[in-house]
Amino acid sequence: MTQPPDPSAADRPGAEGSGLERLVAERRAKVDTLRADGVDPFPRAFPNRVGTAAVRAAYDDLAAGEESAQTVRVAGRLTGRRGQGKLAFCDLEDRDGRIQLWASLDRLGQVAMDLLLSLDLGDLVGVEGPVTRTKRGELSIAVTAVELLAKSLRPPPDKHAGLRDPETRYRQRYLDLMSNADVRSAFIVRAKTIAAVRAFLDARGFIEVETPCLQPIYGGAAARPFVTHHNQLDRDLYLRIAPELYLKRCIVGGLEKVYELGKDFRNEGVSYKHNPEFTMVETYEAYVDYRAVAEMLEQLVAHAAIAATGSARVDWREHTIDFTPPWRRLDLRTAIREASGIDVRTHSDPDSLRAAMRAAGHDAPESESWAKLVDGLLTQTLEPTLIQPTFLLDYPLELSPFAKRTPDDPDTVERFEAFAGGMEIANAFTELNDPDDQAERFATQQADRAAGDEEAQPMDEDFLVALEHGMPPTGGLGLGIDRLVMLLTGASSIREVVLFPAMRT
Repeated sequence: MTQPPDPSAADRPGAEGSGLERLVAERRAKVDTLRADGVDPFPRAFPNRVGTAAVRAAYDDLAAGEESAQTVRVAGRLTGRRGQGKLAFCDLEDRDGRIQLWASLDRLGQVAMDLLLSLDLGDLVGVEGPVTRTKRGELSIAVTAVELLAKSLRPPPDKHAGLRDPETRYRQRYLDLMSNADVRSAFIVRAKTIAAVRAFLDARGFIEVETPCLQPIYGGAAARPFVTHHNQLDRDLYLRIAPELYLKRCIVGGLEKVYELGKDFRNEGVSYKHNPEFTMVETYEAYVDYRAVAEMLEQLVAHAAIAATGSARVDWREHTIDFTPPWRRLDLRTAIREASGIDVRTHSDPDSLRAAMRAAGHDAPESESWAKLVDGLLTQTLEPTLIQPTFLLDYPLELSPFAKRTPDDPDTVERFEAFAGGMEIANAFTELNDPDDQAERFATQQADRAAGDEEAQPMDEDFLVALEHGMPPTGGLGLGIDRLVMLLTGASSIREVVLFPAMRT
């Protein structure tokens, strides 16, 4: 078989015209030839394969020109080839990285050598042979056997130019993962982060539970839900915006320390830190308050950072963020006043606060409530400055319908938000467990809904009944996994850490 030329950038995936069609046709013709020769281009397995990282670790001490006595079997995607005829060097990549294949006619024989030289970039191959280090110092597999494991019918992204177009990267993430080692690394960090969060909570006696994603009444946050209809039950259901109210029912039932790590869904805008579906971990622990939760959170995040990256200090843009406990703690009202020059309690009605914000040059929409104006002032003035991990403590009651009041101020609740990298990463309360107080908060939310606030919490009578059975003092936490991974990987957008983000059609 003849080797087609390496496709140019114009012939890569997404290119228009006949160049790509020609390359695909040539690759399909190779499939036909392989089958005619009795070679299956899509075999079922390649047993006893080891990863390239394991090979490098086991044979790192080989000297230049030395060859191992044992053979190994590695498999991956062919990403480069140099040479023809009697000698060729190829690059094989798997999840762990790249290793060189050293192929020679005298080791392989003519049939196997012809097969190797006929392969295209992007093909998945398995090889066997001893590990050797070339005279130039490159750890390599001296190939004694080669097998095509999956024929790539389309050319891969250009190895040197890389895959840079964001639309292609997000819509065809498989190409992004295939061509960008740093992207693969980011999602490995994500997986390690999630595993570390679970391990930390399990070790502290939490149990992981599962609550409904389809809920008859959504709740636990201020957000618009996605709605669907169940045909058999003939009722509308909502994709959850949070698992909070179900997890609290578990606390009422006596499970005492529970968490859920999974997807939430909010029908809201898309931004560099918002995706319509996102991953959260929520924890609820009986008999503790929000200050105990803060101590647990800073330990949890430091533990996850070390497990995922090797250090509690991570590079993020031009900063180094240090997650080592303890984190800075600030009073919310004081911090907003120092950042904006506005005391939100002095301007205690929406018109007054709106006027003060506009006078200071801040955005203050006419229709927003006082609570949303406070949140907007925080977002515009204070949040971008919180690069190092910081707790903002003690929030206005109007912003927190599920948090317990502070003992010395009925207008303030025991709540914190945690920030790092200029964005919120976590939210926590001393949970409200007084059913009468909760009923009053629900009533206030209903008034807001009647006034046009689509994000206000709907009434949940069953949750009130649960509280009437008695919920112990409880500390609750929500930690955004996507945003945490953004910080651990240095990503500037949530789309960089969500494998398949929401995109416009």
